[in-house]
Amino acid sequence: MSTESTQPDPSAGAAVKAADRAHVFHPWSAQGLIDPPAVAGAEGSYFWDYDGNRYLDFSCQLVNTNIGHQHPKVVAAIQEQAGRLCTIAPGFAVDVRSEAARLIAGRTPGDLDKIFFTNGGAEAVENAVRMARLHTGRPKVLSAYRSYHGATAAAINLTGDPRRWPSDTGSAGVVHFWTPFLYRSPFHARNEEEECGRALAHLEDTITFEGPGTIAAIVLETVPGTAGIMVPPPGYLPGVREICDRHGIVFILDEVMAGFGRTGRWFAADHFGVTPDLLTFAKGVNSGYVPLGGVAISAEIAATFERRPYPGGLTYSGHPLACASAVATINAMAEEGIVENAARIGEDVIGPGLRALAERHPSVGEVRGLGVFWAVELVRDRATREPLVPYNASGEAGAPMAAFGAACKKAGLWPFVNMNRTHVVPPCTVTEAEVREGLAALDEALTVADGHMA
Repeated sequence: MSTESTQPDPSAGAAVKAADRAHVFHPWSAQGLIDPPAVAGAEGSYFWDYDGNRYLDFSCQLVNTNIGHQHPKVVAAIQEQAGRLCTIAPGFAVDVRSEAARLIAGRTPGDLDKIFFTNGGAEAVENAVRMARLHTGRPKVLSAYRSYHGATAAAINLTGDPRRWPSDTGSAGVVHFWTPFLYRSPFHARNEEEECGRALAHLEDTITFEGPGTIAAIVLETVPGTAGIMVPPPGYLPGVREICDRHGIVFILDEVMAGFGRTGRWFAADHFGVTPDLLTFAKGVNSGYVPLGGVAISAEIAATFERRPYPGGLTYSGHPLACASAVATINAMAEEGIVENAARIGEDVIGPGLRALAERHPSVGEVRGLGVFWAVELVRDRATREPLVPYNASGEAGAPMAAFGAACKKAGLWPFVNMNRTHVVPPCTVTEAEVREGLAALDEALTVADGHMA
């Protein structure tokens, strides 16, 4: 790490913040109530500000820097591609786009061998839904209440969390349903087997009452991300696959967050032995170094558009700089055993470490996850499982989680905090020593959470 790049320069940081506050309109924010940190640099599992504060990035920014910050092979590939061919329209065949598609198709499950490139995850979901509706000729799409699929028109209506509410048209052809989550079971289940069976029965009932012939697709995050990292019980996703097959419904798995090593496999679907008809991806495909997403398409759905034009496209679909970064990322992940590292770190270090924290801190209700994809559920009361803060809390109601987050940052850890949870989502390249450093910081911060219990 360059010592020059980490030297404090508060005056430069103040100038960056002043320009930001004068001109940048930030997403998901009341503009006058935010104070964005000014970042001076990043490398590996860390980033730092102009005041000399260095943070272990347990958020992976937005759970996307799977290969870590500033991986030299990916940076070099972007630089090389920029010197050779910065951009070309989607209608041309270009080597780096074809190679990115080949590498992705080689890792997706089953026959998902055609790749439609987008600029990110929301656009991937938009196009997957469009493909499903055109393929089936049906209007409705089913998705989970505990979900996030993006902020564009169809994707935000598919989303289950409160970010949907201000933009929900109520006429977008979306029906929400409950998926399995034993810790907060909507089905009053006593174990994972009951939860799985009752969740599948609920989905069957929803389809029956909505009309199977009206439903184009079911869209699920393979392992839901922002909504809480709830790993589905054995049998659930194969059960959904069987229901879709029986009713002629397209099965879409959203792997925007869970894909490319995050769960310790190339795709989370690999844990469950399922192949969807369409699979969306983004984030980890190139660690967000250049915006990129896409849809992996089955042979059957691809055949629908063999003689019929697909009515969708983007100016920057398969952008050469983005594809170059994807090629370099995927190759580096394969060569350096990064997916295997994520699996090992999750099983041997993160999982046991979080369970040990749960034993010491009564505010921890549950820990759950796979690979480098974990959630810590914080509660006011372990017996009743009352969340540490109410659903969608803000202001004073959300103060306990705000205090927990501030304690993490004071300890040099940048957390991913949502509702009453903190998610442990470091890069897939994270080392054992870095995880232990992060667990020590969490240990300190959870003492603050303990102080807010009932």
